[in-house]
Amino acid sequence: MSGFPYGPSPAFVPPMPSAPPPAPPDGVRAAAVAVLNLSGLGLGYALVRRWLPMAVCWAATAVLLLVALPADADGVPGAALAGYAVLLLLAAVHGAAVALRTRLTWPGRAPLALLLGVLLLAVPASGALWYDDAHEEAVQQALLDRLERADRLVAEAGRQPFATARSDYRDALEVYRDLAVHHAGSRAAGRVPDRMRTYYATVGVAYGHRRYCDAIEPLKYLRTVPGTMPGKDLGALTRWPDDRLATSLYECGSAALDAGGDDWPTRFGDLLGTFPRSAPAAEVAPAVDARVKNAEKAVHGGDPCGAVARLRDLSGSIRDLSGKAGDAADDLTVSADRAGRSGDAGEYACGVAQYGDGDFAAAQKTLEGYLSSGAHGGDRARAKKIAIAAEVAQTLPAAGKKLPTTASGGSITVTVKNDSPHDVTVLYTGPVTGSFTLKGCGGCRSYALVDTLRPGFKPCSSGSRDYPHRTLSLPVGTTYFLHKPHGDSTATPASDTAKLRPGYVYTECAYTTRTLGSSY
Repeated sequence: MSGFPYGPSPAFVPPMPSAPPPAPPDGVRAAAVAVLNLSGLGLGYALVRRWLPMAVCWAATAVLLLVALPADADGVPGAALAGYAVLLLLAAVHGAAVALRTRLTWPGRAPLALLLGVLLLAVPASGALWYDDAHEEAVQQALLDRLERADRLVAEAGRQPFATARSDYRDALEVYRDLAVHHAGSRAAGRVPDRMRTYYATVGVAYGHRRYCDAIEPLKYLRTVPGTMPGKDLGALTRWPDDRLATSLYECGSAALDAGGDDWPTRFGDLLGTFPRSAPAAEVAPAVDARVKNAEKAVHGGDPCGAVARLRDLSGSIRDLSGKAGDAADDLTVSADRAGRSGDAGEYACGVAQYGDGDFAAAQKTLEGYLSSGAHGGDRARAKKIAIAAEVAQTLPAAGKKLPTTASGGSITVTVKNDSPHDVTVLYTGPVTGSFTLKGCGGCRSYALVDTLRPGFKPCSSGSRDYPHRTLSLPVGTTYFLHKPHGDSTATPASDTAKLRPGYVYTECAYTTRTLGSSY
């Protein structure tokens, strides 16, 4: 007997399957899961019970939010966006593949899930729009911050000399230009025109304080700004520096002209070359002419030599300036010519002043220059007398105590003889002043120094020799004589002081020695 000992055998039960059987392929279901995964939250994986891929989607979205928030001007790195987009596409493709034969846990119908996925796409789309607005605001704020930093840079530069602050001004201008050109629609760019007005006023502040010389370089700099900034952001500022620069060049040049400075031709030259039709340019020639007139008056003041030097400088500088003066050239040439003539004429007053100060060498040089210049006037005759006296006084200082006059003649006879083989020039001064040259004595010789030291030495004593001579009629008083070889400026002149009294006849004798130069 077969079978189980305790009763009939039980019925056979097959084992339970390890997973639900695959569902029939459903494209709508696959599309629904794919669209749900595109939301970035992995919801498609949740409907097909794929928890690990869903967690990956959540983690990727969290990382993206950490990178993107808070929104700033730099935005989200492109690599992060690209990586996240690739991940979403992979999640959509993978979710669609899984859902093609996997039933949904909820909702039961695939079209409803697809509709839910489409609606949920509004979440990332809204987030993207919100982020775009936040990013734009961050960009605007960053640009405003740049504008504010440039404003502070300008304000700080305004407290420094322009030469020191020039680089800061350039840096600030570069920011303004970048905002105006590359961010034209920004709020910061809309404020640039107002900032440029402040910029110009700050750079040109020296002009407002009437520091005209200090204002020149800043104003020249401002004239270069329109080459870098759009015209719409400058408006009337484009021509703002011109009148101010013209005025500064004139005022600075005029001050230097009045003070006797050296840079006034440069200032006036810039003015006439840059703004030839301006009102300040029209004032240059009259200002220069007035300065020449002042120098002419100063010739008769306390420093005639300084006035003469000033006239000389003015003549040369004005002549140089007239070469680039355009319409003002003719007027400036007239002033230059008059300054030259007045300088020549003023040498007489200068020489007289030098003589009075005891600077006889300078007086002689000045007056001889006056005589050689061909200057006309009633002072030439006396100038010649003073030049003679100045030369005598260099050897005999007492001869220069009084200024010579143009007087001539007298009651005392003085004969001057030449006991020298050389021509001799005789200069004399005292109550009357003059000079003449005696020809060399034929047969005469230069004496040895030892001859002049012997007792009883007496030149011009040969009764058989006809010495070249000249007889003078001089007044009573002291006359100073100077004898020098004619045309020899290196020889040592000889001198004599003669006190002339009535009732006497006087003789002067000139001779030369061989060893120690010339003597008389």
